[in-house]
Order: sequence, then C-alpha cells, then structure tokens
Amino acid sequence: MLSSNPNSNLTIRALTAEDHPEWRRLWTAYLEFYETTVDEEVYQTAFERLLSKGNGEFQGVVAETDGQLVGLAHFLFHRTLWSIEDTCYLMDLFVDPGRRGGGIGRALIGAVHGAAKANGIPGTYWLTQETNNIGRMLYDQVAEQTPFIVYEKRD
Repeated sequence: MLSSNPNSNLTIRALTAEDHPEWRRLWTAYLEFYETTVDEEVYQTAFERLLSKGNGEFQGVVAETDGQLVGLAHFLFHRTLWSIEDTCYLMDLFVDPGRRGGGIGRALIGAVHGAAKANGIPGTYWLTQETNNIGRMLYDQVAEQTPFIVYEKRD
C-alpha cells in the first residue's frame, strides 16, 4: 500500500522494521494522549505483530514527510457475523500535534479504508473518546457516527 498526496510531499506507506524508533515515538505520544502507558514487552510485541503479515494480524501504515514519520495508523481485518464480508477495525490513529490540520489524518484513514476495499472489505470502523473534539471534527467529515456505546469488563 503506497499512496502519495499530489498537493504535498506526504506519503502513506506500510510500516517497516526500520521505522521502529519513530513508530515508537509516535505510538508513545498516542498512548500519552489517552493517558496510558504500556510495558516494554507490549511495545516489542505490538511492533512484531504489526510487521508479521500474519493472517488476522494487525497491520500498520505511516505518514511520511521529508523522510520523517509524522503519523501512524494500526488496523485489523476481521470477521463479523452480520455480513459475509470481513470488516476493518482502525484501532490507532495518530498525527504529530504540530502537523495536524494538513490532511494527514484524513490520508491515513483513506489509506486504511482503501486497503480494506482492496481486500473486498466494504467497511472500516473505529472508536474514540467522546472528549476527542479535534479528532471528531475530522471523523464527522469522513464517516458516520454510530449509535453504539462501548462497554469493557476487566478482571
């Protein structure tokens, strides 16, 4: 998956092993935005999973400008019992705060949804916090908000 924005030097491409340091910087900032942290083992496992290319495994794309990573998206194709086709879950989406407002988030969402469509998957969905007002301004432009409320049970 490779897409280029003709109006800038922005490229959206698949995550590679060489991206690890910058991916980690971006994913750490994403986790901080949601006021959470993960153990070192989770960082390593997550990155390995993103690169595995295993069937049913998470995938990653990055936004690159002038050789620097400025955004990321992690997504998963999975089955659903409500249709014959699989669906696409966009789990993480993050753009460097200083780079927001320039179409990078929109391009990342477009690349993920494009990958889904190329694999015969008609829909892409994601979750966000109700208070993520800046993100929701973009999401309201590119998708339809559903009426679902998310619950989580932990031990």
